[in-house]
Amino acid sequence: MNQPRWLDDDEQHAWRRLAAVLLKLPSELEAQLQHDAGMSHFEYWVIALLSEAPDRTLRLSHLAAQANASLSRISHVAARLEQRGWITRRRSPHDARATLAVLTDTGWKHVVAAAPGHVEAVRRFVFDALTPDDVRHVARICDAILERIDAHPQRPASR
Repeated sequence: MNQPRWLDDDEQHAWRRLAAVLLKLPSELEAQLQHDAGMSHFEYWVIALLSEAPDRTLRLSHLAAQANASLSRISHVAARLEQRGWITRRRSPHDARATLAVLTDTGWKHVVAAAPGHVEAVRRFVFDALTPDDVRHVARICDAILERIDAHPQRPASR
């Protein structure tokens, strides 16, 4: 059996700070969007992705990939957003097996209304604390971490 590659003191400190950010930042962004816009952070993420897509339309499978979510999770969120009138779902005219998510005009109005408060929260919690060099370093670090994660698909947790 291989010996664990324990973290040194610097790595342990960096890991604990990163873990704290991973735990605290999502709840802060969630609270801001719930309070100001009546939506979850994930719902905002989905309608923001649709707002940037050509014709405000994406295949559900592509939306799931862009949102880093399962197709099942996207389908559940899409159903909630559809009930609110923010998106519609329809069959693709090019592939009868594919379902498209389309941001409605009502959904567009909600994402446009929510965006200023959300970007202010992101700026306040993240970017106001960083220099331009820090921003470049954070992007490079996140790219390296995401590359590693993307190269190793999730495995079932060992018991």
